Amino acid sequence: MKYDLVIVGAGPAGLSTAIKLKQLDKKNNTNHSVCVIEKGSEVGAHILSGAILDPIALNELIPDWKNLDTPVVTQVKSESFSFLTSNKNFNIPDFFLPKDTKNKGNYIISLGNLCKWLAKYAENLGVDIFPGFTAKDILFENNKVKGVITGEKGVDKNGKKSDLYEAAIALRGRQTIFAEGCRGHLGKKLIEKFNLYENNQFQTYAIGLKELWEVNNNTLNKGDVFHSIGWPLYNNAYGGSFIYKLSDTLLSIGFVVGLDYKNPYLNPYEEFQKFKTHKKIKDVLNNGKRISYGARALNEGGFQSLPKFSFPGGLIIGCNAGTLNVLKIKGTHNAMKSGIIAAESFYSDSIKDINSIELSEFNKKFKNSFIYKELYKSRNVRPGFNKGLLLGTLNAFVDQKIFRGNAPWTLRHHIKDNNSLKNVKNSKKILYPSKKDNVYSFDRLTNVSFSGTNHKEDQPNHLKIIKEAIPIEHNYEKYLSPETRYCPAGVYEIINIENQGPSLQINFQNCLHCKTCDIKDPLQNISWTPPEGGEGPRYSNM
Repeated sequence: MKYDLVIVGAGPAGLSTAIKLKQLDKKNNTNHSVCVIEKGSEVGAHILSGAILDPIALNELIPDWKNLDTPVVTQVKSESFSFLTSNKNFNIPDFFLPKDTKNKGNYIISLGNLCKWLAKYAENLGVDIFPGFTAKDILFENNKVKGVITGEKGVDKNGKKSDLYEAAIALRGRQTIFAEGCRGHLGKKLIEKFNLYENNQFQTYAIGLKELWEVNNNTLNKGDVFHSIGWPLYNNAYGGSFIYKLSDTLLSIGFVVGLDYKNPYLNPYEEFQKFKTHKKIKDVLNNGKRISYGARALNEGGFQSLPKFSFPGGLIIGCNAGTLNVLKIKGTHNAMKSGIIAAESFYSDSIKDINSIELSEFNKKFKNSFIYKELYKSRNVRPGFNKGLLLGTLNAFVDQKIFRGNAPWTLRHHIKDNNSLKNVKNSKKILYPSKKDNVYSFDRLTNVSFSGTNHKEDQPNHLKIIKEAIPIEHNYEKYLSPETRYCPAGVYEIINIENQGPSLQINFQNCLHCKTCDIKDPLQNISWTPPEGGEGPRYSNM
């Protein structure tokens, strides 16, 4: 199948690209064929974010969105930022908070619902959207990207074709836009093949865990925003919490942990559950029930980790390229703007009949955009926390309140996330409650059942172990199998310790597609690949 433009990923970046291109067509009486391929069963099924939306890019893309039936209705009305101890809550005065952490004029949203709406808007403009199809691999010709190849369906665990077999399809485009979200598996290949990090530093990441709750109390009002740092992480890792009141009865609560943590005993999921047992948080969740759960890796590298975006035959954009702003704790607006720039770059090249091998103009347009400016101003905040919570907070204050993001230096990221773990022998054991109260805290597998995740068991395991000996001889011996703790879905399990010695069991059916294993595995021995199209989580209102 041939298109002028092929887009991988129906998130905010990919859909904004498609919409902007068709808007330019309509304005100038031209026509370009556009398709968007999405691995989730439907648009939004794999989308997970806090989320607070800065509407700057939405205003540019669809200026009259407020007059339409957009799922962007809850404006931020009040916000607080707290430092937690194990039993107390200290509000941080507004004076000490950087301007970019504040949310005046922003909206609390479900990013999944916004993407569903954007998809319908795009289809009405003539965009073809194909949910339930993975972009399994990249189509190369003469070292140029020419499109993508979809994954086969109906292949059993032994690699044999079943009665339900569907062959792969080649989607060819004049250019291909990769908007897969954080740690896209094709983006990872492109970064390596075209050396896109040659002039900048490596990417750094965090894992974000989130639950959606129905509540029946007035502790928080619709439009209220709460963030915290401190307990339970303290200096064990960079991270913190968020609580956003979406409506009178619905709130999202989440916890973010930087994946450069050092202690192999640390368990991000357990830290999240522990956080919810704080008295302050219990008051917020009182008389409520959890109705959904999910997890997703997110970029934290910022300005220092921006790649070269263009390469022969395509672009890498949005969170696939690491445009999230850690200081603002949001990235949707930047993802959407990068999609707008991608469409403009392609359209300009196309109507001038240049048909460039590479859309190099994108890199120049990006440097002139608000994305580049805001990422530059926040560049020193995240690296400052490599020295711990106290020094990191002091650095953020000096950098943002005194230098206003224009310090005459740029801090560097310290170490890749997969290289940060200490040997278990040199690490302090972290003890977590063995039982959950099932009111505020829940065991991992029970929570996974609230993600809607599903994978056919009779298919090849999509979590590839590159060298079979490493999980035991290296990970188990040195770090006591950290994959059993950093995975938010209980995918990795050590079995037969007493009978036949330890071995790694992979319960790939539980996978939430968060990509944490692909990032944090010490020797990069786990490779996340897409399962059959349409499988994985089925998030609702997340």
